[in-house]
Amino acid sequence: MTETTDKDARHNARMARKKAVVDEKIARATREQGVLLVNTGNGKGKSSAGFGLIARALGHGQQVGVVQFIKGRSDTGEEAFWRRQPGVRWHVMGEGFTWETQDRQRDIEKAQAAWAVAREMLADAAIGLVVLDELNIALKYGYLDADTVIADLQARAPMQHAVVTGRGAPPALIDAADTVTEMRPEKHAFAAGIQAMPGMEY
Repeated sequence: MTETTDKDARHNARMARKKAVVDEKIARATREQGVLLVNTGNGKGKSSAGFGLIARALGHGQQVGVVQFIKGRSDTGEEAFWRRQPGVRWHVMGEGFTWETQDRQRDIEKAQAAWAVAREMLADAAIGLVVLDELNIALKYGYLDADTVIADLQARAPMQHAVVTGRGAPPALIDAADTVTEMRPEKHAFAAGIQAMPGMEY
């Protein structure tokens, strides 16, 4: 047996074992239900990952609701694109980064108003995906009661998917979630003096 055919044989055996493991996991996954995803961590891409799921949901004919906490700008590329798509309800409910607003009571009022909109979406079984962008920040700073938010998320329509983004997801939300991804930074252009660029950062 040549070295090449030996490598091929080992590869085939390894892939056969891997396929058996994957097939067994697929066979065990029998439940159909809406899932709660949390994208957190200090790395870039938490919101972008959530917004990417909008394409999947629309591709399957689902309606989508988006509520943006904290963020206040309305010139982002994602909003400009998704707001024009049929089946998407998009609400920018914040007034900007907390270090810019410097008004905790106003931030609390805006977060509570945003959660009122989010609760309506979570109760609407016609919406297949709800993206709650930067909700983690509102929870981290205590603008919203975490227990109430988690209870509302758990009481949402049974087949509805929900995505929560933002740094500092509270442990109780992580425990309640079905899927949690922590984004970790390796490098970021901003640290090298490159300003936020349209189409990349907003």
